[in-house]
Amino acid sequence: MSDHETTEENLSHEEIKYKYFIQRGLDFTKIELFRSAREHYKQALIYKPGDPFTSERIAACNAQIQKDKIKVLIIVPFVLAIIAAIIVLKV
Repeated sequence: MSDHETTEENLSHEEIKYKYFIQRGLDFTKIELFRSAREHYKQALIYKPGDPFTSERIAACNAQIQKDKIKVLIIVPFVLAIIAAIIVLKV
């Protein structure tokens, strides 16, 4: 055990809140809820402005959100076309 080990009782309110929001962001990232993760990372920046780790995580979330948006724009019209074809064939 290290003499410099940080425990919750040694952290300031800002550090505790920062760690909370970072952990929530990481948890949401694991289950691919990138918008929620991004919002929690943004909250973490309130308690540690300019933090490079948090800024990188927000950028990664933004990139993934953009990829997901592109997937939706490709898949939705395809699915709608299939549904329309099924409706037309049943008539």
